[in-house]
This record gives sequence, structure tokens and C-alpha cells, in this order.
Amino acid sequence: MEFHPHLSDMGRASYDGYIRNGLITQLIRIKPGNDIEESHMRNRQLVSSWAYEMGQKDNVIEKVKKDNKTFYVINDYKKLRILFGELLKEIQRIKSEGDYEAGKYLIENYGVKVDQDLHKEVLERNKKFTSAPYSGFINPELVLVKNDDGEITDVKVTQPESFSSQMLYYSKTY
Repeated sequence: MEFHPHLSDMGRASYDGYIRNGLITQLIRIKPGNDIEESHMRNRQLVSSWAYEMGQKDNVIEKVKKDNKTFYVINDYKKLRILFGELLKEIQRIKSEGDYEAGKYLIENYGVKVDQDLHKEVLERNKKFTSAPYSGFINPELVLVKNDDGEITDVKVTQPESFSSQMLYYSKTY
């Protein structure tokens, strides 16, 4: 397999994670029978399912069933990168022209509906895990250290007291 020079291992891992999340992982957060309602989840599924469909003739992303488990395997990262660029170009066109119908088509056909058989499989496979399907994290806080003239001389990295205190600070400040 020939890789584009800009597709390092990190780049391939990012594509793998994005496609896996958009087509499989995020489904554990959806109740059986429901459509995707949350905008970020719709976005991930839209991009992933559109790229999967548009790349089918070249087998860019392959849907594999093994031991009754579904996997998506990226066979051509270079073409996938091109597909991501084509979708970005189309979304920019939709935004620039205010093409509501084209935007509605993308969202309704790629971002909302859940493959119910795959969803059942994902929920069943996930039963053995007890952790939440998403996580939060605490951001470090950067504190400027200044000299007597007010010039920045250092930046200290500190940790907030707790996740809750940081979120309350953010809600008050921003």
C-alpha cells in the first residue's frame, strides 16, 4: 500500500479513529430505535458514512464481518484523504451559496439515520464495558509570571481543584 507523504502513522491512526467513532463507537450513546440528534454526532456520522459510500467503488473503506462482528477497514488512506477534501469543498460550497436543500440532503441522508442491525450489535458488544461512552477532562491552567516592569518572564502550569470547579469557572467567565 502506498501512502501519501503527509499521512504519517499518526495521520492514519486519526483517520482510523474518526471512521470507527463515526460509524460504530458513538452508537453506544444512542437509545435503540432512535435517530442521531446531537449535532457533533451527526457530523461524525455524516463525514464517515459519506466517505464510506463515496469510496465504495474503489473499496476505500471496507465493511468486514468477522465472527458476527462488524469492522470498517481503511484500505486506501490517500483516497480517503481526497474524499474528506471533496466533502469539505462541498460543505463550503453549501455554506457560501446558502444551499439549504443540499445541506439538508447531506444531514438527512448521512448524519441522522442509524443502521439498526449494526446498532444492536454495537450495544450488545458494549455490554461488557462499564465505563461511560464519553469522558471529560481537566484542562491545565496557564498562569503568567511577570517581572516588576510587567513583562512576562515565565508561564506556570497549574491544575484546577476539580473538574466541577473548572466547569463552574468557565461558565462564569466565558
